[in-house]
Amino acid sequence: MANKLQHEIKQGRPFSSLEQEAALNIQRTADDLQRTFAKLIKPFGITPTQYNVLRILRGAAQTGLRCAEISERQISREPDITRLIDRLQRLKLVRRKRDPQDRRVVHNYITEEGLEKLAALDPLIGPAIKDQLGHMGDERLSLLIDLLEEARANPSDS
Repeated sequence: MANKLQHEIKQGRPFSSLEQEAALNIQRTADDLQRTFAKLIKPFGITPTQYNVLRILRGAAQTGLRCAEISERQISREPDITRLIDRLQRLKLVRRKRDPQDRRVVHNYITEEGLEKLAALDPLIGPAIKDQLGHMGDERLSLLIDLLEEARANPSDS
């Protein structure tokens, strides 16, 4: 009897292992969540990665963050954070300021326009996430979070 993912991706043979099936289920679910999110924010003229940077900079408030600090906090890693910030700056959603004590250091800040864009998105994001995952209930969501965190804590990465 084929499982649900096997049927969804029209795979005739069983998965080679439970680990493979679990990994593919995680990827498929992440893709579904990401696609829905991208469609939601597309009318606002930004990508999910740009949204994530704006969210991070909003959290940093008045202190701003260097590119390396933004990169460390991202959900999906962006290899060229400088170019991403360049695009956000062209959109007037982010501004840069050199550190007066060390001109090599550049801090990035969210602009008023960036805050307004997030404020317009906030009432849409929460309900969309609830719509996608709320049917699972608090207990199962907590278990899912624990399991995903355990999966990321792979002992072979240490």
